[in-house]
Formats: sequence, structure tokens, C-alpha cells
Amino acid sequence: MVESDSKKTFRENVESYIDQAIDELNISEDISKIVKACRSVIQIKFPIKIKGKTEIIYGWRAIHSTHRLPSKGGLRYSQNVNQDEIEALSALMTFKSCIVDVPFGGAKGGLKIDPNKYSEEELEFITKKFTRELTRRGSLSPSRDVPAPDVGTSQREMAWIVDAYKSLHPEDINYAAVVTGKPLEHGGIRGRLQATGRGVHQSLKEFFRHNDELKKYNINKNFEDQIVTVQGFGNVGLNTCRALTEDGIKIVCVSEKEGMIFNEKGININNLIQFKEDNGSITGFPDGTFDKDPFNSLFIKSDILIPAALENAIVLDNVKKVNSKLIVEAANGPISFRANKELIKRNIPILPDIYANAGGVAVSYFEWIRNISHIRLGRMNRRYEENRGRDIVNVINQISDKKISQKNVETIVYGAKEEDIVNSGLEDTMRIAFQEIKDLKNKHKLSDYRTAAYGIAIKKLEKSYLELGL
Repeated sequence: MVESDSKKTFRENVESYIDQAIDELNISEDISKIVKACRSVIQIKFPIKIKGKTEIIYGWRAIHSTHRLPSKGGLRYSQNVNQDEIEALSALMTFKSCIVDVPFGGAKGGLKIDPNKYSEEELEFITKKFTRELTRRGSLSPSRDVPAPDVGTSQREMAWIVDAYKSLHPEDINYAAVVTGKPLEHGGIRGRLQATGRGVHQSLKEFFRHNDELKKYNINKNFEDQIVTVQGFGNVGLNTCRALTEDGIKIVCVSEKEGMIFNEKGININNLIQFKEDNGSITGFPDGTFDKDPFNSLFIKSDILIPAALENAIVLDNVKKVNSKLIVEAANGPISFRANKELIKRNIPILPDIYANAGGVAVSYFEWIRNISHIRLGRMNRRYEENRGRDIVNVINQISDKKISQKNVETIVYGAKEEDIVNSGLEDTMRIAFQEIKDLKNKHKLSDYRTAAYGIAIKKLEKSYLELGL
């Protein structure tokens, strides 16, 4: 009988991946001890009075690494939040930042609540009280620890955090940089909301640029011909689907917690997004077959499977049912350590979470820079670029018998907007990161991209710790 791994914790899976990378790359075991250790964990219990009843709210903020500051990581609201999970996620944030060369340490936080049980006013009260508790302990600041949206939180909660922090530190001119993923009106940056999903999309596009890698796994080199299944239709899954659709990719299955939609001819993603906005769920979407069990989406036959929900979706108990040629981890830790080994044996490549969903922290970095510098990206050079383009058009028209068409003029006479710069930076980040992962994997003849990605992160951390001191 095959031993089940469904009870193995998320943190234990992460530590197993760390051990594997250290073993295969012959990295010092001392570094293993360092990278596994979470530098600090704050547990907060605070009372609130809602509808005449007193409740005790449990919350955590874990700082995994301070080798670079500020530490960075999301803040999630879920009944499933616990310290073990928060510590593991904070470690992943450290590794992600290293892989995409963002100068942040790793952190994560959460409140053990079901946000659907509270009104907007009640959630604001809870969020601001949590912010005050963290700030008074010196944990929260633009230079020390910067949260972002995660499961159960959004731009709205980030705006509340900014407001609460500013009330405690009115002298801090960089107060807007205390969180990222804010509304545009409060210092946010265009493209941050879509960043993680678009990063998943860019990681896929970069993978398909390397024919030598595709041949190893017998994958069709034509990206636009791929058939995709996406498990999870929250912010990350939705924006991944939207970006893939823009490239003409056929998505045959999408799921969320209420169930899944399947259509072998391809789902109209724009219609599905509109349906969810109107109804709050994909349940009842007419363009496809509905199944109440969302986990079945993991086993649909497809070229690419994108788990974009929660951790430990694919474990040893169900890994044999996976029927895809390539897996891209849009969620954190969707594949257990033992299931990962089984997929490697089957020659199914995995673009790991610490790379594939790192687009969020990359664009969070751009937003943080924008807040610290107090200037919109592109403000200094956009019109200069337009004027230079106009000069080029004028020169060409003067020396040529043929005039440039108006359509081409509009292409040349164009200055990059902030969103253009953000998207360009995101694409560059994901492309360079994969090339580094691929090079390390091939250089050391590693079994998979995950081990290579962890290896890159651990080697960068090792260098930093040795140079700066433990």
C-alpha cells in the first residue's frame, strides 16, 4: 500500500524541497539550518466587539529573512491560517525575491477569520486594529516589513492599512510604501492587480522559447496550440486566464471552490469573467458542463495544468490521475514533495511556485519604488520619447518619396506609459529568472526546475549571509 502524504504539512514540504536542493548541489548543511529558520514570528490575539458580542481574533506575522529590507509578503484572511503555514509562506517569499532579483526579505501574515462573515465596516475595524497591533510592536513600516494582498484580502484592505499606519506615523512621508497592492488613488501602480497572473503567463511564454527544453519533455513547441486547464478562479487564476486568452490559448476547464466548468471546444473567458462579476460565482455558467467537485479539474486531459488555488492540491493519493504534459504552479505549494517526485518520474515538467508566481513580488517592488521616490514611472521620459519618435518620422518623410502611414506613425511616436513600463519590467524579470534556472539545472544535471530554483535562491542567500555575517 502506498503511504499517504496528505497529512504532511506545507512547511514540511517546503523543508523537503530545501533539503533536496542542498543535497543535489552540495551546499553546506549550515546554510540549510539558516534558510529553514524563521527569524521572528509575532502572534497577536486581540479582542473585538461585533454585534454586541466579543470575539478574540488570532493573527500572525512571520519574518523569515532580513538579509535585505524591507521584508515582503502577503496578508491573508482565512479560517485555515495557522503559524506553520505562515512560516512556510514567509520562506517562499524569501526564495521568490532571490529568484527574481528583488531586494526584499521574506515575510507573510494572516488572520484566522472568514472574511465573508463580516460586513465591510467590521472588516475595516479588524484590519485597522491588526495594523495598529503590528505597528506598535515595530513590525510594520516602509523600511522594515511591507504586506500585500493575498487570499481573502485585496486593494481595499491595503488602503485601510495605509490609513491606520499614517494615523500612527503622520511624520512618515513614505507612509504609502507601508503596503503594496493598493488602489491607484492611494499610491498603487497600474498592473499590480494583474501581476501574479501575468507573471504566470510570462513564465509559460519564456519556457516555450526554449526548444531544447521542450524536446526533453516531448512538448509541442507551438505555444498558441496548447490546451489549458486552470484550477482556481480568484485573482491569480482569473488574470492568468485573461492573459492566456489574449494570446489565443484555448482554456477547456476552469474551477473554483463551488465546482468546475468544462468545455472541450474552449471556454469564452471574457464571458466567464463577466458572469462571475454579475453572479459572484461560476456556478450556472451556460457555456460548458458543470461539475460540483472542483478537484476534478486537476485530472482533465490537457497540455498544461495550472493549479491556482491553495497548497497540497496534488498529493501522492491523486497524483496518478494527473493527465497533463506540463504543470505551472500559480498557487503556493499546490504539489506535495512526494507527488512532485512521482511527476518527475513521469517526465512531467513543473514550473515551480517560487518562480512562476513571483510576478506579484516583482511588481510590488516597482510599486514600492514608486512610493519611495514619489514619482510616477515614465513621468520624466514619456513625452521625450514621443518627441524623439516624431523627429524620426519627420526625417524619414523628408528623405523618402514614400510617406509613413498614420498607423506606423502612431507606433513610432509613442512614449511608454507607467503600465507599459511595469509590464516590460515584469516580462524582463520572468525571462531572465527562467534562463538562470534553466542554466543551473543543465549545468548540474538536476532532475527538475524546482530544485534549480531553490538552488539559485539558497546560493544567493548563502553569499549574502557569508558576506554580511550571520
